[in-house]
Amino acid sequence: MKRVRSALVTALLLAAPLASAAGKDSIVSGDPWPRIRKERIQKLLPQAMARANVDAWVVLCRENDNDPLAIHVGGENAGGTAAFLFLRQGDTVRSLALSPVSEATALREVAPLDEVISVERGQDLYAQIAARLAAAKPARIAINASTSVTVADGLSSSQRAALEKALSPALRKKLVSSEDVVSEWLSVKLPEEVDILRKAAALTAQLQVEAYATVVPGKTRDSDVAKFLKKRMAELGVGDAWAPDQNPAVNSGPLRGHSHATEKVIQPGDFIQTDFGIRVGHLWVTDIQRFAYVLAPGQKEVPKDALEKWEKGRQGNRVALAALKPGASGWDVDKAQRVWMNEAGSEPMNMFGTGHPVGYWAHDVGPALSGGAKDKPKQGQSTRIIRTGQVFAFDGFFAWKEGPDAMRVLSVEEMAVVTETGAEYLIPPQEDLVLIPSPGTPGQQNPVAPAPR
Repeated sequence: MKRVRSALVTALLLAAPLASAAGKDSIVSGDPWPRIRKERIQKLLPQAMARANVDAWVVLCRENDNDPLAIHVGGENAGGTAAFLFLRQGDTVRSLALSPVSEATALREVAPLDEVISVERGQDLYAQIAARLAAAKPARIAINASTSVTVADGLSSSQRAALEKALSPALRKKLVSSEDVVSEWLSVKLPEEVDILRKAAALTAQLQVEAYATVVPGKTRDSDVAKFLKKRMAELGVGDAWAPDQNPAVNSGPLRGHSHATEKVIQPGDFIQTDFGIRVGHLWVTDIQRFAYVLAPGQKEVPKDALEKWEKGRQGNRVALAALKPGASGWDVDKAQRVWMNEAGSEPMNMFGTGHPVGYWAHDVGPALSGGAKDKPKQGQSTRIIRTGQVFAFDGFFAWKEGPDAMRVLSVEEMAVVTETGAEYLIPPQEDLVLIPSPGTPGQQNPVAPAPR
């Protein structure tokens, strides 16, 4: 077993001023999204529609209760109901919007589309959609109605009723869920987006180490660590990757699942888990965990049994990375780690899957790295195929019982991008625990963090 090697956190945080001085827009300068969005529609949507075997895709946007995908198709500023149509033509996609005349001028100036057509007040939008679809003669028409992909379920019941009423019986029979199109399209990120996520991931991990530098065993609460991170987020102008009340999730006690940080006081012998994500450019998000261990007074290294648990969790993450490759399914990745957990002597971890896509949401669309713990055939989102350009957040698990009712788990979570030959971490993964000495430890007045291996 390798010994934990460490260096003073203050030395590690020499890079911290880079984050402190960066301020707002330190990761994403200006507004690259309009350009990136247009490139995504032109380059990635045709292959997504082909993989989903879809010839047309209809997205309806409106004010106050907009479709979750509005920002991805150019409909985020919709007032009156507008229709966004994507028609596959060979290896390309023709994109057009049927927009209320009152908004068409502005939409033409900013929309990432080939054409914007004005719909005069009083004209029947749905009849115009039907006419366009009839002329295109699609075999399959995708609409945003899904029972399994939430962001592909933005079409309201009244909108669907109006659309189906306008369509001919033949076209109505061709309606299918857009869940496959949406999953295939949004799960793949452009190289420029991966670069944004890489920089955001580095900042996420750095802030977690900064937070651990503030811990005083016997005084600092889990909620204090969370408050420090919230303060740093505000200073840097970054947002929450998921529900603000549960980001970050700091836990130095038994397994709580997705949760807020509590008032528990951090004590010697505790593992501290921080599950944390930031949002940059108002769009791209991260999801990374970093772990610390609180040394008892006089201790200078992690006890053997605790270190073994950490090493097994860390290795589980590496096993998952090795299984993450183009052509595999999400189930395959989860199963590989479940086999490792069993070999390593871990308690079963049925509460969570190994991982998930990450990018526009912390739990993004695409292949779910799950399902392998169940004695059932592959099913659901775990059957989706992993593709180059997808980005995942995934855990290495090691779980053990602590008393009759409590479960402890190390969920070593990293982010990685799928390449043509496998997958690579976005940033260097955590190899060793951040060590937090207790007051009275000779020669160590500050928390210590791992030096690079």
